[in-house]
Formats: sequence, structure tokens, C-alpha cells
Amino acid sequence: MVSWRNVGPAQGHFGWDDYLELGVVAALRAARGIAGSDNVNALGFCVGGTLLGAALAVLAQRNDDLVASATFLASMLDFAEPGQIGVFIDEPSVEAREATIGRGGILPGSDLAFVFSSLRANDLVWPYVVNNYLLGGMPSPFDLLYWNADSTNLPGPMYCYYVRNMYLQNKLREPGALVNCGVPVDLRKLTMPVFVYSSREDHIVPWRSAYRTLSHVGSAERIFVLGASGHIAGVINPPAKKRRSYWVGNSYPADPEAWFSKANEIQGSWWPLWSEWLAQHSGGKRKAPKREGDARHKAIETAPGRYVKQKAS
Repeated sequence: MVSWRNVGPAQGHFGWDDYLELGVVAALRAARGIAGSDNVNALGFCVGGTLLGAALAVLAQRNDDLVASATFLASMLDFAEPGQIGVFIDEPSVEAREATIGRGGILPGSDLAFVFSSLRANDLVWPYVVNNYLLGGMPSPFDLLYWNADSTNLPGPMYCYYVRNMYLQNKLREPGALVNCGVPVDLRKLTMPVFVYSSREDHIVPWRSAYRTLSHVGSAERIFVLGASGHIAGVINPPAKKRRSYWVGNSYPADPEAWFSKANEIQGSWWPLWSEWLAQHSGGKRKAPKREGDARHKAIETAPGRYVKQKAS
């Protein structure tokens, strides 16, 4: 598992390609090496899924079969319908960011937190203004909202590239429109089995946009699952609680609504379905190693590590 690092001035020059090469690909290679496996079953969540899709396209151009299967959770590869967040993104706003941090600098995590909270102001802003600021009460402990509040700083060049080429110009879905890590990006070359999950009430990644991932990848084996609830609660749904539901279908027409009209709703968590799917693409089992890391990748410190504990600005 790879967590976001809250970048500081020393990492403020990192771009999109750095996140693909030094982040996604390097982590996959390290995981394969430590596990002693032939390849890796990869998963990307939200922006991590967008990064994973681009990285897999780069690996495909290199004829590198590092990844055996790919899972995209609440992720967009097609930004034609970005949802409510689109109101915050236009040419003048992107140009302003490019002028200030496009060549180096940091986008504070607090800026991202404000945007995401504003998308659901009635749930994530005004109740706290009234109950905490006006009435002086203390917010009740809530694990998912605590996670939601843990934002991360991003390097300016990486952020500006992402917003312009994905949200503003939607180039990732166009074969050859982007060149990442020195090679053209073509999602059609993603031929490994693909599992796509989205949440029906997701305010950050609309489920119809996530569904369109199926039409851009070249995988013959594809599955789409639509869960109940939102961006975080829909994904984090342990089976033991027997909460919520999910929808599955037998075919995947181009129109998301056509798929939903014939999809079957199943009560409970979608996790067992994904676990069964993943098992079909897993290799043999071996005993867990007694030590973390290996000769090339020494354990640095006890999990979760210093980067996870570091607070964003």
C-alpha cells in the first residue's frame, strides 16, 4: 500500500511523470521484488486510479507485463462529466495556478480540502458552523470524516498537469494525446483483467464517468460494480456489518443508464465479490516472510511510517 506523501519545498518541482515513474511504477516493482512474485495485482483509488491508468499505459508501451490485473476504485479515466467539481475548474483558474506554482511550488492540502468540502457544504461545512462555531459544541468522533480531513500537499507542476490535461482538456482518454515518461499514452493497450468500482452517490467521481473506463481500456475481461453511498463510505464497507448494497450487470452497453436499467441489486458489501474476482488472478500461495522488506528494500521504520503521520499545511 502506498500513501500520499505531503510534499515540501524539496519535492515542489515534481511533475506528473515523476509520480508515474517514481511513485506508481517504482512501488509496483518494489512490491514484486519483496514478494518474489512474477507480477502484481494493482489497485488505484480516486486520483490514484487515474495515475495507475496512465502508468499502466506507459508499461504497455514498454511491453512490460508487471501488472496482472487492475482495480480502479472511484476513479476517472474519462473526465467528460467531472461532476460538481467542474464548477471550480476553468481556463482562467488553471492559468492562475500555472502562473504561480506551475514551474515549482506547492498546492496546500487545505486548498483541496476546502474544495471537496464545498461540494457537500450542507453536510461538511454548515453543520459544523452551526453546531461548533455558533453553539460551541464539539464534533462527534467519526472515523471516515477524520480520514476525509487528512489532506495532502501536492507539487505544483504535477497538480497543474493533472487539472489541465485531465479535467480541462480530457486528454487521457484520447489515444496518443498525451506523452508520459517519453511514450505515447493509449488506454486501449491495457489488456489485463479490469475491475471498476464506483459509488452511486459519489460527489467527487460521478459513477457514470467511472463506468466509461470500460469503453477506453482494451481488456477483454471487464467488470463494473456500483455500490451504494458515497466516495469513501461506499468503498469502505466491511462485509461483517452487512450494510448497504451494490449493483452488477451481465453486459456493458456504452450508455451507463442502459446498464443500470438492467443491473441487479445485491444486499451487503461488494468486498466478497471483488475478493473472489481477485483470487482468479492470483498465483500460488507461500508463507508470509518473517521480516519486512528484502536485501534491496530495507525496512525503514514501523508502519505506518513518518510520511503518513506528517500533517499537511
